[in-house]
Amino acid sequence: MRALQMKNKIRIAIDGPSGAGKSTIAKRVAKELGIDYIDTGAMYRAVAYKVLHNQIDLNDVESIKKMLSETNIDFINGNIILDDEIINDKIRTHEISRMASDVSALQVVRDKLVALQRKMGQHKSVVMDGRDIGTNVLIDAEYKFFVTATASERARRRWLELLEKDEKVDLKQVEADIIDRDNNDSMRELNPLRKAEDAIELDTTGMTIEEVTDEILEVIKWQS
Repeated sequence: MRALQMKNKIRIAIDGPSGAGKSTIAKRVAKELGIDYIDTGAMYRAVAYKVLHNQIDLNDVESIKKMLSETNIDFINGNIILDDEIINDKIRTHEISRMASDVSALQVVRDKLVALQRKMGQHKSVVMDGRDIGTNVLIDAEYKFFVTATASERARRRWLELLEKDEKVDLKQVEADIIDRDNNDSMRELNPLRKAEDAIELDTTGMTIEEVTDEILEVIKWQS
């Protein structure tokens, strides 16, 4: 099923754990619907990248506040722009993935980025993916999905992505990091990872990206 035409403004929230394929799926759904895609995970990665680049201590809240006040994040033509620099590949490393989890747990960072994300979805149709979109950022989104897969499947996908970028990482270590990230995201006090009560859960283990995309589009088609 292709070429759905959206007559009214819609917001689509796609949440789920690390490595579930949220970004790839959300990007394809947005393309099929002809609406904007907002990768909120990339926004936290961008902040993590800047924190590392500037060697800022995560316990130094004042320095982080100052950095955020001087930070501009935007999405243009499918690229994530940090302070006028395209950083697509720079934020997709294993190191940045681990740092992003720590950064996203900081109140000052979440306050800044959630406000920006809400603004991005205020006046136009968007597909937004992350960990708390349906439960915190776009609570009144017209469509909500929770995309997941087994930890081993998610680790395998992430490992293959890293290999394609010539980043040699042990598969068992990737899976251990995935499980650790799940625990951190689910147990944190600030907007923990959880499925919204009105979200449709999709277990993508063994499914292709195309199959998941089509399933989401079918739901939107029949509910619109």
